[in-house]
Amino acid sequence: MRFVILGAGAVGGVVGARLHQAGFDVTLIARGAHYDAIRRNGLRFETPVQRVVLELSVHDDAGAIAWSADHVALLAIKSQDTAGALASLSAAVPWSLPVVCLQNGVENERLALRRFANVYGAVVMAPTAHLEPGVVQAYGSVLTGIIDVGRYPGGVDERCGAIAGALSAANFSSEARADVMRLKYAKLIVNLGNAVHALCGNGPDSDELITLARQEGRAALRAAGIDCVAEEVDDVRGRWERMQVRGIDGRERAGSSTWQSLARGAGAIETDYLNGEIALLGRLHGVATPVNGALCELADRVARVRGEPGQCSPQDVLAQARAGSMLGCGTVRSGSG
Repeated sequence: MRFVILGAGAVGGVVGARLHQAGFDVTLIARGAHYDAIRRNGLRFETPVQRVVLELSVHDDAGAIAWSADHVALLAIKSQDTAGALASLSAAVPWSLPVVCLQNGVENERLALRRFANVYGAVVMAPTAHLEPGVVQAYGSVLTGIIDVGRYPGGVDERCGAIAGALSAANFSSEARADVMRLKYAKLIVNLGNAVHALCGNGPDSDELITLARQEGRAALRAAGIDCVAEEVDDVRGRWERMQVRGIDGRERAGSSTWQSLARGAGAIETDYLNGEIALLGRLHGVATPVNGALCELADRVARVRGEPGQCSPQDVLAQARAGSMLGCGTVRSGSG
């Protein structure tokens, strides 16, 4: 089994590094300054216990790769870039290519299934970072992360077991799961806090705002008949203890993937596919989701002007949510009860 990773950022770069170290054939697809840095100098991979430079094959387009029947594509790009990446990929490979979505949110698999017959969901729980071209970091000192894999929309097959086996050999905990989308919906609820931390930082008021966003999320998923209960996903503290998450050179991981997008000045953000998924389901099923709607609007506004993290206060978000409510988006509660 050979792996092509589309998107060599925090998750994709770390997964590629670990698979390469485990002896698998790995090719990265990267863009811009990150691609240039890897092509010139290799991929610098940092953890709490090692710092290495890995010489991996890297391209900036799927068409430059000599694809074969034993290749598997791992999508690790942000969700707002998925449609374009899939279009480029489908121009270079047959529809039978296995595609694994190593991404937050729940829309990527559906987009992939329009173009490819063998699509797999993967729920990724790994503290990683990518803030500098050519550099990726993994903060688990014993276990790099947890990545469970299953066919989309459900079930398992031999390939699930083979992919999980490769990831397990590469210092991840990985299992084939027939219900992987249930886990991804549970992760979606956890990820609703990403925009809050990116926009507002940490603190009691941010915690209350996250509680409101997650309450809306669970209500919208219930109305849609979607199961999102998964204790193994919700237990973030226990997971980090299992991985033995530590700082790198005395510095803790700065923030979520959403925070990192703002910090890099990426110009786009995946909030529309996290909080926006909840806003969509709320509108479809008559559930008020004004906090998640406000987070989408403010996150997009900050990202488009390449604003830094911490541009808003929780009160700004609540004010925007109330304004949206007056336009018919629903009501906002001020407490977390």
